[in-house]
Amino acid sequence: MKLMQAIGGAGHGGAENFFVHLTQAFQRSGLDQHVVTRSHPVRDAALKEAGVSFENLKFGGALDLVTPYRLKQISKRYKPDVYLSWMSRAASMTPSGPFPKLARLGGYYNLKYFQRCDHLVGVTPDLCDYIVRQGWPAAQVHHIPNFLTYHPKPALNRADFDTPNDAPLLLLLGRLHPVKGIDTAIKALKNVPDAYLWIAGEGPLKAELEALTAELKLTDRVRFLGWRTDKEALLATADITVFPSRQEGFGNVILESWASNTPMVATRAEGPVSLIEQGKTGLLSDIDDVDALSANLYLILNDKSLYAEIQVNGQNEFKSRYTENRAVQNWRELFNLVTGQ
Repeated sequence: MKLMQAIGGAGHGGAENFFVHLTQAFQRSGLDQHVVTRSHPVRDAALKEAGVSFENLKFGGALDLVTPYRLKQISKRYKPDVYLSWMSRAASMTPSGPFPKLARLGGYYNLKYFQRCDHLVGVTPDLCDYIVRQGWPAAQVHHIPNFLTYHPKPALNRADFDTPNDAPLLLLLGRLHPVKGIDTAIKALKNVPDAYLWIAGEGPLKAELEALTAELKLTDRVRFLGWRTDKEALLATADITVFPSRQEGFGNVILESWASNTPMVATRAEGPVSLIEQGKTGLLSDIDDVDALSANLYLILNDKSLYAEIQVNGQNEFKSRYTENRAVQNWRELFNLVTGQ
């Protein structure tokens, strides 16, 4: 089986990061693959270190005629059995050829960009339903969830972040962007006495969120940690993971929480609703509902049996459905299906 992949994202966001993780997993499994990406130093270094065959193209806008031409030439040279594109820009440049053309969707994209594709892969059942509602043939829509390769790390010293060891500690991992609902978590903290909130991430709302924290007189209980590369250590330190997103196609943070035995309290964005079973693998509240979010936080921090039950169920859910081996198996089965092997 020979797989050609293409991704045109310029940033280092969730889809781009997961692309690297899945490509590395394919490489470890022995899959023959060749990747074409928009140049990015972190991504290129990770692919090179993993021994992945790749090359860079511009993946520009509508006036970029070179990238589609080069993709066509590369596909003729490599002769893939399957072609997989990531996100709308790369999908819109999918070359013609005698191979099945797949695209992986992690969000609710406009499907006009995927007309060159034969099959679409959604990361949640709801996303697959959305694709079918947009008129895509159901037989050509496939559900394969994300996965997580998790390596536990020791907890951090809370004193280094001016946080008492005996205080309930909430952790929020995410970009400081309106869709992440971080303002909702800060407001909810007001109603959770003695708890501290660590916010790990950077983004355009930093000054606004710091101002909100000061306005609510929560500066002594909120820590803005900036961009971090030690998520595993942060999760090992925290008591609860807070995930208050207004929009979330999947939510790898959920898998990270399950893998780390850190109970999850989230909002009913698309991804969390499709993954979390209320009261079993986490707690859910309506988007932007500050009172409901704070009530869920207070409940799980004060109900030890519920806390332990969510820990066990989350860990079991992760191990049964979201490991690297399971993901690679899912993708290989799909490749075999679309190629008739």
